[in-house]
Amino acid sequence: MIWIIGAGGMAREYAKVLNALDRKFICIGRGEKSAKEFEESTGVPAFVGGLDKYLEDKPTLPEAVIVATVEKSHVPNCLALMKYGVKRILCEKPGFLYPNELDEVVKLSKEKGADIFYAYNRRFYSSVLAAEKIIEEDGGILSFNFEFTEWGHVIATYGFPKETLDNWFYANSTHVVDLAFFLGGNPVEMTCFSKDEIDWHKPSNFAGVGKTDKGALFNYQANWNAPGRWAVELLTAKHRIYLKPMEQLQLQDKGSVKVYPVEIDDHLDKEFKPGFYLETKAFLDGDCGRLCSMEQQKNHTEMIYKNILDKL
Repeated sequence: MIWIIGAGGMAREYAKVLNALDRKFICIGRGEKSAKEFEESTGVPAFVGGLDKYLEDKPTLPEAVIVATVEKSHVPNCLALMKYGVKRILCEKPGFLYPNELDEVVKLSKEKGADIFYAYNRRFYSSVLAAEKIIEEDGGILSFNFEFTEWGHVIATYGFPKETLDNWFYANSTHVVDLAFFLGGNPVEMTCFSKDEIDWHKPSNFAGVGKTDKGALFNYQANWNAPGRWAVELLTAKHRIYLKPMEQLQLQDKGSVKVYPVEIDDHLDKEFKPGFYLETKAFLDGDCGRLCSMEQQKNHTEMIYKNILDKL
């Protein structure tokens, strides 16, 4: 039995995958409205009242748990699950509201022998899998660049709570940063710059350069006050690989300025939320090499994300 914690839109996406995988699950929600919408969408009733209330009845331990709640509930839910005895958790990214919350999660997971992974689903995009094959065939990655510009003027209208907006880089932009370094290697040298602000986030203008443990040089930029979009570009001896948008794969051949699309088998990314099917299957099968582990997320937060944010 699999538990899904949360009954919102993300929980419904996971339920769709679990149904396709023919895996039994229950949903543990909090409010009546989201529970009703979950049942209408999936055909599976959702428990109302939250995780703490559900645990009061001492249910049988699940095989694994997927935490698909809002950011502020990630850490409390993971801690409660580990204290109850759950050993395997897939938590929506970033796994926390404030980065220092990870310390308690790491400490308890070691005490309890629990494995926690964070759902950076872009690692499982069909376009990314195809890009990796090209990189390998070309002899490896030489350099890369990425952009994590957010549309600040649009996001401000969505009604997110202040604490989520304050931590928007972690809650959203790390999707891009995580993927870039997943493909290009972890930075061993890195110089970061940032400045400016918008009404709801500081800083808002970013740039940086460095070198990874794969020997690749990289640079990045993002300006939340200007036009832009998420993008990752990877350079090999034979190609420039464009993930822009990330769901699609485009190539530029050496000696040519033409950029052309590459046909990929992306039926799973069209039938389900992109990356979700393969990510969820990998987690349930114990094939966790592509997943972002708790240790990896802790390292990325300390060595990459804080540097990108704090160099004002």
